[in-house]
Amino acid sequence: MDFTFGPDDAAFREEVRAWLEAHLVGEYAAAAGTGGPGSEHEGVAIRRAWERELGRGGWIGLGWDNHGAGHGNRHASLTQQVVWAEEYARVNAPARVGHIGENLLAPTLIAYGTQAQQQRFLPAVARGDELWCQGYSEPGAGSDLAGVRTAAVPDKGRGGHRVTGQKIWTSLAQHADWCFVLARTEPGSSRHHGLSFLLVPMDQPGRIEVRPIRQMSGTSEFNEVFFDGAHAGDVVGGEGNGWAVAMGLLALERGVSTLVQQIGFAAELDRVVRAAVDGGAVTDPILRERLVRQWAELQTMRWNALRTLGSTGDSGAPSVAKLLWGGWHKRLGELAVEIRGAAAAVGPDDWSAQTPYELDEAQRLFLFTRSDTIYGGSDEIQRNIIAERVLGLPREPR
Repeated sequence: MDFTFGPDDAAFREEVRAWLEAHLVGEYAAAAGTGGPGSEHEGVAIRRAWERELGRGGWIGLGWDNHGAGHGNRHASLTQQVVWAEEYARVNAPARVGHIGENLLAPTLIAYGTQAQQQRFLPAVARGDELWCQGYSEPGAGSDLAGVRTAAVPDKGRGGHRVTGQKIWTSLAQHADWCFVLARTEPGSSRHHGLSFLLVPMDQPGRIEVRPIRQMSGTSEFNEVFFDGAHAGDVVGGEGNGWAVAMGLLALERGVSTLVQQIGFAAELDRVVRAAVDGGAVTDPILRERLVRQWAELQTMRWNALRTLGSTGDSGAPSVAKLLWGGWHKRLGELAVEIRGAAAAVGPDDWSAQTPYELDEAQRLFLFTRSDTIYGGSDEIQRNIIAERVLGLPREPR
């Protein structure tokens, strides 16, 4: 397979580099590298301002117009979207706070939304003005999303629906302006039936409560969200069709988004390798072999993501990608602390009872990556999807 870029891609790369060099300055440059996995609490205000800067530059919604939606900032081929992701990671720009709106909500509206919904919501995401969170998982419906119990009933006074229930593991809910919520709109329905995909504004005091979940890494990227009759004015894809819309959205978590993620992984691996060299752990043949294996597996994941760019249908690509990167990232976290030996188990030299304990980079990576094979669909669920939907094997007994 040919993974090279063409002349148009090279010209686009130069344009991207020039814009980033001119705009990633001052307070934005000072925020470089902040807000990654396990650190999404860092610098939210400046990262939100950076999101608007990206919108003014036309860098949010690359490729939306490829689908005829007409609300993105500029046309960009798949390879040019990869170029943008590579260059963005190369300069270690701040982690995006608008990822969910741009890469999950927007493509879903392009595929399933009405023209009015696209006109209302896509431009605000493209400007960096409105942030989104995802209301899928519940205490009794994590990997088994069909167990959703959050209910929505018609709002006779205003139209739309009133939503009541609880969502959990909701990233960035404390900062989001909107939440797309999978809720049960047909009383008495079960499993995949009677669900709808609703758009809920988060600014509803007394109707929506967000409670941060403190993780073992000490941070609180995730939240519980409680809805108590919250108003939802829009249904995407038609009432009762929420399962199809939700599955279509989950299938979007691949391709360019996966490549963006892998660029971040490469930077983390580089730091682990440097720590091994500086600390002398690289002389251990077993650790050295594991470092080489991590590098080789990351290259394989990249080639697989490039190979499946633009794939359609129930190909199993998202589940394969999740299995690959979840296990890889978890092993990297383990390796990050192993190469440091006993020093990885202690805090900083200047720690005292009066000073809050702060994890260092390797410790945070280790603790956060314990969740990688669970959130977003556990490994067991991904294997079931591949077996049943792609390979056609018998369904697992319920």
